[in-house]
Amino acid sequence: MAKTQLGARVDQDVADLAKKRAADLGLSIGDYLARLVQDDASGLRSRAVEAATRFLSEHQDVFDEAEDARRTRPGSRAA
Repeated sequence: MAKTQLGARVDQDVADLAKKRAADLGLSIGDYLARLVQDDASGLRSRAVEAATRFLSEHQDVFDEAEDARRTRPGSRAA
């Protein structure tokens, strides 16, 4: 498939994040952005967010208990 060049202006912090994430994934910036667009257009991203939201709502009590235990651990504060 032929490639088309796009131009976009973004804040420097967004550009830095995109470059770092693309490098982390072993992708060029163009391939990384193409993947993001394809995931978004296919609904993959929204389904993933919905699944994460469901998971967190179903298991929130486990996270709350862990957080409470961390805060109230005996001996965790100096006298």
